[in-house]
Order: sequence, then structure tokens, then C-alpha cells
Amino acid sequence: MERIILLETSTALCSAAIAEDGQIVAYRESTGPRSHASLTAVYVKEMLDSRQCTAKDCSAVCVSMGPGSYTGLRVGVSTAKGLCFGAGIPLLAVGTLEVLVAQAILEGLLPDGCRHIVPMIDARRMEVYTAVFTAEGKRLTETSPLVVSEESFRELREEGPVLFIGDGAGKCAEILASGNSHFIQCCPKASSMLIPATTEYKEKRFKDVAYFEPFYLKEFVATSSKKKLF
Repeated sequence: MERIILLETSTALCSAAIAEDGQIVAYRESTGPRSHASLTAVYVKEMLDSRQCTAKDCSAVCVSMGPGSYTGLRVGVSTAKGLCFGAGIPLLAVGTLEVLVAQAILEGLLPDGCRHIVPMIDARRMEVYTAVFTAEGKRLTETSPLVVSEESFRELREEGPVLFIGDGAGKCAEILASGNSHFIQCCPKASSMLIPATTEYKEKRFKDVAYFEPFYLKEFVATSSKKKLF
């Protein structure tokens, strides 16, 4: 049996799932603040117990590798690595934007006549991490940070219906409003990793468990608190 543990912790939603032979058979999620570190491993154990198996009975672990929250990505990747090391199974990774695209297609969220899907991960203020995909899920551009303006994606919006989806989509609705613009504010979910994770597994695109790092896109910058302690 092909059994894959799926972990999605790149945004505010912490979620995990188990896929068996191309079907989601267990799923857990939480939108609680700072829940990733405390719940990710717990969810995995609960799901494995519900299926009466252990990580050693799984074929692989797949983690959403970013871009996204620095802390969330670290939690997801660390949990995935721990499972892989402990059970001796391979590590897979899929991009967060690909997960959002798969989610749009899987859940039937595309507007009629949709030409393009533009997943957006919130990067604070009016900046997002984004890329352009066809309505069938084919990537057309590389992932990059973008400060959204009225000119952003103008050609796409003039061509036909465009779906903007992700936790950065809502804040762009007013500035990108047009007759062809459609917005869905949501977070990527572990259950939506099913198709890209299965593809990665079948094509044996395994990651190096020891050296794999999340796709942060931007360097993490630590800042000192300006609050006085005394």
C-alpha cells in the first residue's frame, strides 16, 4: 500500500493528513494561534493510531516547503525530518503555491472560463509571494515576492477570468478589482497536497533528509525588541 503522511504548516492553518493509494483517509487541522509546534506531531500520531499503523508502515512523508511563515515552515520540516529519520522512510516536498493551485482545482473553486490561477501567500503590507499558473495547474512563472499595485497582472486580467487564491488574496481584492478578477481568501491545506505529493512519490523525487531546507524566498531577519526591560 502507498501511504504518505502530508504536512502543511506554511501559514496560519496547521494541518496534517494521511493518503492511502491516492485517497485522503485521515485529516486534522487547527487555526489556533501558535499551534503548529504543539499540534503537528500530535496530529500525526492521532491519525496513525486511527489507521492502526506507525510511521514505519508509511511510504514517505511530504511537507509543504514554502514560501510562507518562517516559524511554520521550520516546524513542518523539522517534524517531517524526524518522522523520516525515525522510520527510515523518504522525504518529499511540494511548494506552497502548488498546494493552493491543487486546492483550487480539487475543490472546484475556478470561476467559469478561468484562464489563470494566481496563488498568493501573504508577506505583510501589500507584498505577496506569488506565481502564475494555467487553469490546468501548469506553472508559467517562477515564485517571487511582489508588491501589488493596480498594474499587477493587468494583462492576465484583460485576457479573461483569473482566480487569486491564498491568505494574501483578500487584501489585494480592492486594488486588483475588475470584471475578470475573482478572489478566495484561504490557507493551503494538507489534504490538497494529495496530487502533487503522489506525483513526487511516483517520480521518486526524494529530498536529502539531512540537508533539506524550506523555501523561505526571503532571508529571515531577527530584530531586537525596542521595549525596555527595566
